[in-house]
Amino acid sequence: MNGFIFDLDGVIVDTAKYHYQAWKQLANNIGIEFSLEQNEQLKGVSRVESLKKILHWGQKTISDDEFTVLMTEKNNHYLSFIETMGEDEILPDVSKVLNYLSSKNQKIALGSASKNAVGILDKVNLTRFFDAIVDGNQVTHAKPDPEVFLNAAEQMHMQPEDCIVFEDAVAGIQAANAAKMVSVGIGDASILHEADYVFKDFTEMSLDFIDKLINPKK
Repeated sequence: MNGFIFDLDGVIVDTAKYHYQAWKQLANNIGIEFSLEQNEQLKGVSRVESLKKILHWGQKTISDDEFTVLMTEKNNHYLSFIETMGEDEILPDVSKVLNYLSSKNQKIALGSASKNAVGILDKVNLTRFFDAIVDGNQVTHAKPDPEVFLNAAEQMHMQPEDCIVFEDAVAGIQAANAAKMVSVGIGDASILHEADYVFKDFTEMSLDFIDKLINPKK
């Protein structure tokens, strides 16, 4: 038996668009233009640091109290967007892979920095697949620190070397590698070149490949 650990955003679902909409709404409300290009610079960046960047781009200075209010506003905007999520938001062939792993009695975990991961999995009706869920509420060190994946392995009662991680971010691949787990990049091979394997998305991943991950010595 192996443990398969999935990141959430960009691997199972794509909530990046909702972060963008929430940041854009906030920025426009305080008179700052906000572009998709700027949003790319916020991926993997904390909410605090993201707001600091937006204020810097807009050359605005605000009080600590205003800063706190804006952070709450952004999160509320984001939560209102993800409230509408459904199964149609699951990325292509993710359900196929989860069903296959489940049919093979493999352990499955989520390892995500998102503090809204549990709610999102419920919205898209995938919670039933997961033996363990480790999210941003349970870790103190962000990726590329391996804490989130090591925690997931522990909750599955698996050794790190028996775990496989699916990730779409460089920091996540680095975290998986640091944990001595097999790393599978989902996305652009030129960006995720540190991964053991890279696929554009799960539609490119055959069940034969999954079998090789389950039984690497065959």
